[in-house]
Order: sequence, then C-alpha cells, then structure tokens
Amino acid sequence: MTVGREPISRRARPAKPALSRRWIVETALTIMREEGLDKVTMRRIAQELDTGPASLYVYVANTAALHAAVLDALLGEVDLSGGEGGENWREQLRAVMRSYTLALFAYPQLARSALVARPSGENYLRLVERILDLLSRGGTTCEQAAWGADKLLQSATAIAAEQSTRESDPASADDWNATVRALGAASEGTHPAIAAHMPALIGGTPEQRFRWGFDVLVNGIIQTPAPAVEG
Repeated sequence: MTVGREPISRRARPAKPALSRRWIVETALTIMREEGLDKVTMRRIAQELDTGPASLYVYVANTAALHAAVLDALLGEVDLSGGEGGENWREQLRAVMRSYTLALFAYPQLARSALVARPSGENYLRLVERILDLLSRGGTTCEQAAWGADKLLQSATAIAAEQSTRESDPASADDWNATVRALGAASEGTHPAIAAHMPALIGGTPEQRFRWGFDVLVNGIIQTPAPAVEG
C-alpha cells in the first residue's frame, strides 16, 4: 500500500509578511546590487516575494516607476551634510554633488536610467531641499536657485552615467579609446581647431574635470539672470 504524504495545514506554514511598497523597493534594491538593474523586473521581484506580478502594481505603477523608486532609495546614501566644505556654502554644495555622483557611480545602469527616470520620494526631496538652500546662501534669486538645482543634478547624473559606464563596460571603454584615437589623429589641415586643442581636449583627471565643471555651473547660475517663473 502506498502511503501518501500527510497534507500540511496552511495554518502551519509561516505567514508571509504583508506586501508593501517599502518591501518591494528593498527587494528591488537587493536584486540590483547583486545582479544588476536589468534583473529588476516586476516578475523577478514577484518571485522573490512569493506573489504574483499583478499584486505589485497596487504599489508600483510600472517598471519605470520601480526604477525611480530604487533610485530614490539609493539617494538615501547621499551625504547631505557637506561636511568637507566647512561653513563655505560653495564647498558644501560641491561635497553634496560629489556624494550624489559617487552614489550613482557604483551602479552604471541606474545612473543611465536616472537620466530619464525622475525620483519623487522623500530622499529626492531632501536632496533638492539641500541644494536649493545652499544655492540660496550664495545669493541667488528664487528662479536661479530653482533652475540651477536642476542643471546641477542633470550634469552630475550625466557624469556618473558616462564615467561609470566607461569603467564597467568593456565595449564602452573601446568606444572611448576609438574616440581618443580619432581626435589624436585629426589633421591640422582639415581639423585645425581639434589639433590646436589637443591634448587638452581629452586631458585632465575626472576630479579636475568635476571641480571645473561644478564651478562653471555655479558661477553661471549666480551670474546669469533667470526670467521670472510664471505660476
């Protein structure tokens, strides 16, 4: 006689934690850190949480919104104190933007996604609040600070996306090397401006370029009047 397995009562099974947006985002962040952003999908997260993908849409609208939420969670790692800058508002702002860039630098795919996926969570609001406050201390108008914060974040995000991808993706590194060779081989007869600006065109360390680019933006924000923003 065949003896069947004794059925396990549902009440004897460990209860699953209640599904929540926070739990979904934390699971997505873990997957990204271990496997990369391309693995952060609704189906993959549903498997990890032992539920159906449809149940996730109650908390997150789509994959793009999920990536934006992951980005916002990552922004919690940004140091907003600006401690390296002491009491100098410019140096504090520089330190905050460097911390933001480095946070994205560790995740090339997320840095690229951040170019189009805008977060809207509490960590993003804290970051924007801090940037606006520091720019205001520099004597900017309301419009200069508002538009300046946007330009600073755009620039830092683009820098993180480009540099982190170049270091982590062999194909991207090959593309950059090809660009360097093409610029170096440019003839003075056909491309005099390029030839005259080599090797400065590709020179400088990432830190030097970051500091110079930051000063260019901040000086421009302070000195360039912005039109009044209509309600």
